Amino acid sequence: KTCSSCGNVKNMSLSERVYSCICGVNIDRDYNAAINIKNEAIRLLVLA
Repeated sequence: KTCSSCGNVKNMSLSERVYSCICGVNIDRDYNAAINIKNEAIRLLVLA
């Protein structure tokens, strides 16, 4: 739901496979989620 580039949040149905954001990002929804998970892990490691 969250854009890995700009942070914009949008609702998506499970049938939508491509994440398209108003900032111009168009990537596979699973790849977008993986980037978000990586970024969150890095953020948490920096806080530790």
